[in-house]
Amino acid sequence: MTALLKDEPLVLGDVRLSSRLLVGTGKYASFEETEQALEISGTELVTVAIRRVNLDASAGPSLLDHVDRERYHILPNTAGCYDVESAVRTAKLARDLLGTKLVKLEVLGDPKTLLPDPIGTLEASKQLVDDGFDVLVYCSDDPRMAVRLEELGVTSVMPAGSPIGSGQGVLNPNAIRIILELVRVPVILDAGVGTASDVALAMELGAAGVLLNSGIAGAREPLRMAAAMRDACTAGRNAYLAGRIPRRLYANASSPEEGLIEEAGPGPTERG
Repeated sequence: MTALLKDEPLVLGDVRLSSRLLVGTGKYASFEETEQALEISGTELVTVAIRRVNLDASAGPSLLDHVDRERYHILPNTAGCYDVESAVRTAKLARDLLGTKLVKLEVLGDPKTLLPDPIGTLEASKQLVDDGFDVLVYCSDDPRMAVRLEELGVTSVMPAGSPIGSGQGVLNPNAIRIILELVRVPVILDAGVGTASDVALAMELGAAGVLLNSGIAGAREPLRMAAAMRDACTAGRNAYLAGRIPRRLYANASSPEEGLIEEAGPGPTERG
């Protein structure tokens, strides 16, 4: 039975993933909780905000000491960068430190909304692609922006479902549907996921994967939520591959009416 449900891997540059759930490493109560959540989630690719990680071993424990490089691929991100120069510099630092071409690019517009700056995002994407990076780009859910990024040669476009950490889920499913029609690189929903149903919806729409952090780390029980997000990602992907039934205005009987045995009339004693 398992063989019948086999799925193709998610390919991001040189990395091939069985799990389509990408998980962040921030906001957990401890490094130990981070380790447990990652394990339970089933993820194979974890994001690390390079600007927020202690890279000096002499300064004490580091998050990187708690991410098993034999088990997980690391996706460094440029979180906290508000201009092209700092984003590109951070990406190059991550490549030198971690030995990976993968980078999740974020060029933010302002610290209040944390929405991506479109012009800066395009420029930084071009520079990093030209420099040989496999760029996964955090962007708005603007379909034309997604097309422009694909034309630059990015590895994946990552439209926000809703603002970072807001927990509002997928606010504009139709925009995601249009992006999925227009681009051929993997579309990974990034940001705004609050609960398991948000993940399932994104996957049912046809997203190649979902990246989340706060939805697990900020839950009342992060480890239980990690399991919920894992299962929702799998369920949503299977539902997408299976193909949902059409929505109908009226009922549609699940049993065919043809061949039904007609009810017999009342018997002699019932006629009186």
